[in-house]
Amino acid sequence: MTHSAFMLGLTIFAEQFPSFGLSLLGGIASDRYDRYKIVKITQLASILQASLLTFLVMSHHAEVWSILTLSVLLGVINAFDVPARQALIHEVLFDESDLPNALSLNAAMASLARLAGPALAGLILQQFGAGICFLFNASSFVAVIISLILMRLKPSIPAQNKKKIAAELKEGFQYLQQRKDLSYLLLLLALTSLLVLPYDTLLPLFAKIIFHGNAATYGYLTSFIGLGAVTGTVILASLKGGANLRKLLLIATILLGLGLVCFSQITTFKWAMPFVVIMGLGSVAQGTITNTIVQMETSAKIRGRIISIMLMAMFGMLPLGSLLVGAVSQRIGAPYTALAQGLVAIILAYCFKNVLQAKQANPKRNNFQVQQALVKNSGVK
Repeated sequence: MTHSAFMLGLTIFAEQFPSFGLSLLGGIASDRYDRYKIVKITQLASILQASLLTFLVMSHHAEVWSILTLSVLLGVINAFDVPARQALIHEVLFDESDLPNALSLNAAMASLARLAGPALAGLILQQFGAGICFLFNASSFVAVIISLILMRLKPSIPAQNKKKIAAELKEGFQYLQQRKDLSYLLLLLALTSLLVLPYDTLLPLFAKIIFHGNAATYGYLTSFIGLGAVTGTVILASLKGGANLRKLLLIATILLGLGLVCFSQITTFKWAMPFVVIMGLGSVAQGTITNTIVQMETSAKIRGRIISIMLMAMFGMLPLGSLLVGAVSQRIGAPYTALAQGLVAIILAYCFKNVLQAKQANPKRNNFQVQQALVKNSGVK
């Protein structure tokens, strides 16, 4: 609509920035209230948002301001949906040791959608227009809501002795202050989300300008990223217990950087695809591994807040990164921007290698020590 790389970045910023501002509140709500009910409410809100977007596009009333407004609304919904939905995974498991595989399979489902969805959407967009794509999107929430209704979970036990919001926020950051190892992981995630992961802002430019393609070309690009993501999640889901997740995180960051460096220098569509797959593998592996470590090693009572801080590190930095990448690519072009992002990923891997290669202490012992410290700091007798 605008032919502007900056506006592409601004649209992603509008959707993801509310998650930065509100995800902490979403984490508190996840720890305080019934997560199952929260997810049902957010999915109902999502179908309303998607339906309104469909109506505006199909009735030819969509303007830039209305698309940005609905993007902000979606970001607000996700700020409460994602912490509750991620923490809900624990409540549907019979065996806690299955958590790493469950999280990997959860990521695999999202990756499969990312593999098939954009390719199909690109073809539909080319043949029938954006309105039909958004109609399919809105309709898909019906299946989600039916699935939620059919779920049977144990009754939720509300949190006792609810503190003030500020106190609960402080408790979450105190926990991370005690767990330096988790803090470094979240710092790496934040920096990668700011400087590297917003490469998706450049994909429409590569599709149109570098590869001389159309919407279908963009769909294939994102689908090959999805192929890499599926490959990564299948590998992670098949890992045996005791795997060194931190070392795998280091490898995933290096792969992401190498994939971007090579992709940025290729001008032929078919030869670029193998490196797009590597980019997808590195991206999803990094997020999935960080999520797995955080959920495995975080105390249940504070899990929602730590997940929300993790989401803030990711979704808070992604929109800022999208603005930055959009502005930089406007000046130096998409290929040089992608090259710089790849080099940054490799530099980050080098800077964090000692932290990620350090031997991890027993997380259960860490959690006990942290809980003792939190009790001491709270003044509870």
